Amino acid sequence: MLVKNVLLMILVMWGMDGCATKEYAKQESVFIVFKTPTFRHADLGFMYANADEMKVEIYSNGQAVMALEIGKEKICMSLLECLDKKSFNRSVLSKEYPVDILRHIFSGEEIFSGLHRLKIRNGFTQNIVKADKYNINYTVLNKQIIFRDKINNILIKVKRLK
Repeated sequence: MLVKNVLLMILVMWGMDGCATKEYAKQESVFIVFKTPTFRHADLGFMYANADEMKVEIYSNGQAVMALEIGKEKICMSLLECLDKKSFNRSVLSKEYPVDILRHIFSGEEIFSGLHRLKIRNGFTQNIVKADKYNINYTVLNKQIIFRDKINNILIKVKRLK
């Protein structure tokens, strides 16, 4: 009986661990545009980040309309179940993209390992083209990030408000 109670207690504690509030070291107010062939959201929101993951929330009229959690292995979107990064890219962005592209975009980091990176004052730009797969213009300048793929009809803009 004692063993059964101990196992039950361990199982309950393990289950509650998944519900624990996540701690984020960085929080920013942002204006976000997230347009893909399957999703269209644009409004004020927040970005939260720590060493392991990032969370992006878009609000409209004071209500969260989209939450995007980008972890080490998977991406969870409020309108979809959690998917591994490759599956998320395939269903929401493009199967041709590197698996960590979304985190790099929201972090304002180079994409495609810095391919065609051109340093400009207060930032950089990348123009990356692969015939019939993607035509990407990516700019990180001052407090603004713009990712545009003309072939896949994707636009992600992040403007930091602070």
